Amino acid sequence: MINNSQVVLVDESNRVLGTAPKIETHNAGTPLHRGFSVFLFNNKGELLLQQRSRTKKTFPLVWSNSCCGHPRLNESSVDAAKRHLEYELGIKNADVLEIISDYRYKVSMNGIFENEICPILICFTNQKEIPNKDEVENIKWVPWKTFLAEIKDESKGYSLWSREEAWLLSKNKKFQKLFEKYTA
Repeated sequence: MINNSQVVLVDESNRVLGTAPKIETHNAGTPLHRGFSVFLFNNKGELLLQQRSRTKKTFPLVWSNSCCGHPRLNESSVDAAKRHLEYELGIKNADVLEIISDYRYKVSMNGIFENEICPILICFTNQKEIPNKDEVENIKWVPWKTFLAEIKDESKGYSLWSREEAWLLSKNKKFQKLFEKYTA
C-alpha cells in the first residue's frame, strides 16, 4: 500500500498544492502535507495502541495510537481513516468521527521527518482486530485513563504525536461527551 502512495502537499492554509510520492517526502526537506491520526476505542473505554511494524520506513517499532496515514487526493480524513482501519487492523465496522481538524506537528527520528496537518479522529467498535503484519508489529488495549497517565513519562516510548493528540483529546468537550456516550 505505501510503496506507490502519494501524499497531498498543502500550504499553511491547508490548500492543495499537488501530490508527491510518499517514499520521497519524509526527509529533512519534508514539505507540509496532509495526514490523519485515529484513536480507536471499545465500549470498555480501552484504546487500541499499535507498535508500528519493524519494516516501516517511518518510525519502525514505535508504539503509537491506533493508526495513522495519509489521505489520497480528494479523499476525506474520515474515508482515509476507514480505509486504513480496514487495511492495518481489519476493522470494517467503526463509527469514525473527526474531532480536531487543525492539529499540526513536525517530528523527526533517525533521519525520517514528518510535517503534517493531521486531523485527529476517534472511532468506536467492538469488532475483533486482525492486524496486518506488514503494518503492525504488535497491539494492546489500554484503558484511556491509564494511557493518559503513561504518556506523562516520555521514556515509555510512545510517539510524540500520539502523546500530544491524546492530551488535546482529553481536554476536548466534544470528545469527552462522545467517550461517555459510547462507553456508558
